[in-house]
Amino acid sequence: MTKEEKSWILQDFGNSAYSITITTAILPLFFKSVAASHLADATSTAYWGYANSLATLLIALLAPILGTIADFKGVKKKLFAAFTLIAIISSALLSTVGEGQWVYALVIYVVTAVAFNGSNIYYDSFLTDVTTNERMDDISSRGFGFGYLGGTIPFIISLGIILSAERLGITVTLATQMAFLITAVWWMIFTIPMLKNVKQKYYIEGKPSKIRESFRALAETARDIVKNKMVLYFMIAYFFYIDGVHTVITMATAYGVDVGVDSDRLLIILVVIQLVAFPFALIYGKLAKIFGARKMIMAGILTYTFISIYGFFLKTELDFWILAMLVASAQGGIQALSRSYFGKLIPKNKSAEYFSIFNIFGKVSSIFGPLLMGIVISITGETRYGILSLIVLFILGAYYFLKIKDEKQTVS
Repeated sequence: MTKEEKSWILQDFGNSAYSITITTAILPLFFKSVAASHLADATSTAYWGYANSLATLLIALLAPILGTIADFKGVKKKLFAAFTLIAIISSALLSTVGEGQWVYALVIYVVTAVAFNGSNIYYDSFLTDVTTNERMDDISSRGFGFGYLGGTIPFIISLGIILSAERLGITVTLATQMAFLITAVWWMIFTIPMLKNVKQKYYIEGKPSKIRESFRALAETARDIVKNKMVLYFMIAYFFYIDGVHTVITMATAYGVDVGVDSDRLLIILVVIQLVAFPFALIYGKLAKIFGARKMIMAGILTYTFISIYGFFLKTELDFWILAMLVASAQGGIQALSRSYFGKLIPKNKSAEYFSIFNIFGKVSSIFGPLLMGIVISITGETRYGILSLIVLFILGAYYFLKIKDEKQTVS
């Protein structure tokens, strides 16, 4: 691997600590038990949901214009650095949140979420700068794979400190606050190689102009996507199948509770999923060299279709473990190869703009899967029918994905 490729992968190794510690596991519990401890459970949960919705809306509104501006010469690296540093600093500031400071906590969290997702638009788009089309599947898969490992290490360290707080002579609150600092420091350390070694190779000459002209450029890109049937089919397919993937990931814990898996065991399963996903993401990248990314993405879609069917019959904790391992085997691979497949379809000098749209599709689509699942569960009164309903998303995703020609004809 080149120095640029290694540096790009290390960024994923570092920033994935944010995803598991702050987005998924520790901060949500800290918010409810400490920052919003004086609020009713239903109220604090609602506020947490509002904050996540606000962050998603803000990044959806900002992403296209930020992506368009970033494609100009010398801009993408600066914006990546700015958003990443804001995300790291605000993550560290979460360590200053105390009991009852729920408004302060939510404000900082929204800043971290917007900055994290903004930095990822530029990070993803740098894939076209750091490697070649031939190596893109492998490098993207390594990024996801090492990201799972990199996110798990500081999480386990933080969890160990929290669980050992009494023996260490500190409060659980202080131990949790330390977890946010550990996350920020970890992220910063592994961002340094990216800032030092990665450069924007593909760009549009000139300087970003007025906002109105940026929107005009964005409208032109949207027209180009509609004209390019291969990109259009991929975006539609991605919208459906990645919605199913995200829904399985986000709803799996709640589903585990419904089938009787206790919370401590669910936390263990979460860590195991991260560790198992690491080698499988790399395996997907290796197999893409042999069979092609197109076939491996289809393999991921079929795996998730089977997961939806298997979930319908799930009854025991062993069944849930099997379901979790199936998710771990495919979640990194399908996301990594989707990123690299898209990177090979688009013009490299407009990669930030295209990847901003790619990220929006991933964000907006995540609304519909949980909604579909919720409606079906409400109608049937059975959680298992909800997970079965996700088959619709994978079938639609597969249908549009199969309309794309062989990747050898589409790679530019």
